[in-house]
Amino acid sequence: MKRILLLVLTNLAVMAVLLITTRILGVDRFLTANGLDMTALAVFSLVIGFGGAFISLLMSKPMAKWSTGMVIIDQPRSADEAWLLATVRKLADQAGIGMPEVGIYEGEPNAFATGAFKNDALVGVSTGLLANMTREEVEAVLAHEVAHIANGDMVTMTLIQGVMNTFVVFLSRVIGYVVDSFLRRGDSESSGPGIGYLVTSIVMEIVLGFLAAIIVAWFSRQREFRADAGAAMLMGRKQPMINALARLGGLHPGALPQGMQAMGITGGIGKLFATHPPIEERIAALQAL
Repeated sequence: MKRILLLVLTNLAVMAVLLITTRILGVDRFLTANGLDMTALAVFSLVIGFGGAFISLLMSKPMAKWSTGMVIIDQPRSADEAWLLATVRKLADQAGIGMPEVGIYEGEPNAFATGAFKNDALVGVSTGLLANMTREEVEAVLAHEVAHIANGDMVTMTLIQGVMNTFVVFLSRVIGYVVDSFLRRGDSESSGPGIGYLVTSIVMEIVLGFLAAIIVAWFSRQREFRADAGAAMLMGRKQPMINALARLGGLHPGALPQGMQAMGITGGIGKLFATHPPIEERIAALQAL
């Protein structure tokens, strides 16, 4: 399903590399050499913010395969694998998207979808999900994942993450510059950013990054409701998705690898940072359709 923690963590790693590189190259000093150049800073923030998000998006499929250790089904080796492929193909045709890659990974009940493009996505299903659900319930979960792909959720979240990244980079440096200027008032001999700028901008990147994560998580929760409704449309009725959610509510949520919780059918930890709404709320929303 949604795909965020993997996207977010990869995004943070990419941004960290980009920011460290720019610091080594002295970009921050260039931006503040003659007072803070707001236009140059805005361009810099956009490049770093959206660059990190889109690189993360392009890396999402190989990262998902690597982190779960999944086996991609190229040629079905059993009747269950043949059914899984046929079901995803049917749902993809109904949704008007290309056939995603389908993989199975070892783990407790969970599933996810990821990928940068609607016609080149990946759907991963855990062995625990296949073992603990009826075929109709598994199909509902698969429909949910296909709905995510058809809705373009990965790109949407990338754009939101890019905007958040941009604000984090921009505001952290503006605040860092203001604090540094205050600490160095009356010092006319030194030029360029001082230690106050460096420390403050790093601290604000962390603080603002947490606030940005809350906003991204909120958007992620809204997408879950839409994907649930999309699954009901693809299935032709809402009861299979309700049944699947109810069964998941009684199962131990499959622990996806760190960084992939937002991509799973069950969701995050802590209300503000939760990438998925409570299952009870999702069932209630489906029942109200």
